[in-house]
Amino acid sequence: MTFMTEPYIYNYSLCIALPLMLFIGFYFIFAKVPAKAIYDNYLWSRRIMGIAILLLSINYMAHFFFRIRFSNSDAAILLNLSTYFLCYWLFCTALNILLENRSLTQKKIWANLGSWLIFSALACIILFFIPKGSIELTALYILSGMLLVYGLILARGLLRAYHKAISTFEETQADDIGNYIHWLSTFTYWAIIFGIGCSLLTFLPDKYVPIWILSSIPFYIYLFCCYQNYLLFYEQVERAISSEELNVESSSYVSDDKPAYHNELTRRISEWVDTDGYLRSGLTIKELAETLLSNRTYLSEYIKTTYGVSFCDWITGLRIEYAKSLMVQNPKLIVSDIAEKSGFLSSSHFIRLFKEKTGQTPARWRKQNSKIA
Repeated sequence: MTFMTEPYIYNYSLCIALPLMLFIGFYFIFAKVPAKAIYDNYLWSRRIMGIAILLLSINYMAHFFFRIRFSNSDAAILLNLSTYFLCYWLFCTALNILLENRSLTQKKIWANLGSWLIFSALACIILFFIPKGSIELTALYILSGMLLVYGLILARGLLRAYHKAISTFEETQADDIGNYIHWLSTFTYWAIIFGIGCSLLTFLPDKYVPIWILSSIPFYIYLFCCYQNYLLFYEQVERAISSEELNVESSSYVSDDKPAYHNELTRRISEWVDTDGYLRSGLTIKELAETLLSNRTYLSEYIKTTYGVSFCDWITGLRIEYAKSLMVQNPKLIVSDIAEKSGFLSSSHFIRLFKEKTGQTPARWRKQNSKIA
């Protein structure tokens, strides 16, 4: 490996990244959250993420203070591969806890720690017991490939949990809860790119390493901001996740092969819509099923087959139609009031969904329809 002729550039990049990483790592571990049991998973997630960032910080400090990249390339490679393998798991575990309450088990902990020890042992054998040359280099490339595959497997599991949560929210929650966890998907794809870079970092020409280190700064800033913002909505999301995991159907099941009941449910839904029950914020399909004296599973299937949409989209459609009538009847009513009266979480949320459904902003729609009226 060819080293940089001016290592101070490398050290400067570490000096910029290290303080930020140390601050975020310690903040995630020690900063307080509301003293409620519901925040336990958030706290565990943030602490695990903090540990991962501190491990990466220790890696950076070893390079900065001992300059092992320049004095002992084999030790540097071993340190990097071993650290990245462990941090891949910690990153994905931290995010999974936010999506699945039972994602962290003793079996998974021991399995991943065991894999990390085996991986580190293989790296050690390759670097210190195999003669230098093409065989060692090939083995290192294979080991880096294994690290990459491991990271992609973890990311795939995380994305599956994310899409499962989104699907569950769409089928059971009237509000767009999935919007609160969208950052998890964005961060995961960013982390995949970052992880691939980490896998290749050891083999990059030295002149590109400082650029890569500096490019990680927006990554950590985004992560910090997302965790901070998520705290504002976490309780609502966690209640939605927990209610689904602990849900026990309280209504008796009614088979969908009974036309008489199907007609009765149609009548009850029509009456419920006429009372504007869909305007209540935080409405869930379980609550609606109880109101209609129905079964949650049956009601969900009824909505899908009758209206061709999920529960969330159906309620959103009803609310948007209500908002349209408000805008026509009350031309001077401001958007924030319309959003609140129509059951939306916020005016920005209302504007986004309104535009998705109609292709226009509420202001533009009202302007056009006021001319027609």
